Amino acid sequence: MDKIDKELLKEIAGLEGDTFESAYNIRKNGKGMERKVTENINIVTKQDVSGIDIYVKENTKFEFVHIPVIITESGLNDVVYNDFYIGKNANVVIIAGCGIHNDHHKDSQHDGIHRFFLEEGAKVKYIEKHYGEGRGTGKRILNPVTEVHLKKDATLEMESVQIKGVDSTIRTTKAILEEDTNFVVTEKIMTHGLQKAKTTFEVELKGENASTKVTSRSVATENSVQEFASKVIGNTKCFGHVECDAIIKDKARVIAIPEIIANDVEANLIHEAFIGKIAGEQLKKLMTLGLTEKEAEEAIINGFLK
Repeated sequence: MDKIDKELLKEIAGLEGDTFESAYNIRKNGKGMERKVTENINIVTKQDVSGIDIYVKENTKFEFVHIPVIITESGLNDVVYNDFYIGKNANVVIIAGCGIHNDHHKDSQHDGIHRFFLEEGAKVKYIEKHYGEGRGTGKRILNPVTEVHLKKDATLEMESVQIKGVDSTIRTTKAILEEDTNFVVTEKIMTHGLQKAKTTFEVELKGENASTKVTSRSVATENSVQEFASKVIGNTKCFGHVECDAIIKDKARVIAIPEIIANDVEANLIHEAFIGKIAGEQLKKLMTLGLTEKEAEEAIINGFLK
């Protein structure tokens, strides 16, 4: 790996040193670069399409899987299909994400389609970070798709972060939850310039006592545009809570489209949305501590996105 590779991996996957200690698969410019498996975690290359299958044995506890993607080739359009099969009562952390370095005029794009199949009692924390950089005029485009299938008593916690430098993104998440399952999503996005970001969540609470909590926090500045659309369907006794909070600056636009469908009298579904500017009183308070207006704004935004 060269210096750019390591810097991208540090941004999206927290790489320190030359490699990961746990199971991992690094993809660069549309091809597998490095891989390591463990006794409990196997990674297999797909034969029909580009991508990998990740198998976690039942009862595996507190292991990590890193599957980062990096792109340094301008003009590349990379599509990958990754499937995760998590065994009964396993408990693992999966760290994914994509970093694009583009120094030229052609657009670089990565579309990652991830499917999760969790067996009974399985628990997964899934962290996905997206990042773009480079001096070129070519766009950095990321379109992640996440599909979640949870069996009884399974839990998936998903953290999705768009750090900076992504010109265009369409983020799609779909989930089907069986009984006594829990799906928690936390999304953080910041856009500026002419960047565009669209997020779509669709969660079906199919089994009794299934629950989901979706929290989206975003900051849109300059002339950027963000759209957040959520759909939660409750088919039985269940609980769903969607919260969309956004800070808007300059000439940016934020669009929130909520949809909740209760197909059962015991479906408890809530949607909350807030879009507003940074309060003047907040700025004044921080500026009395010696911060400039710009520094105060940055402090508020950083705190909001934490």
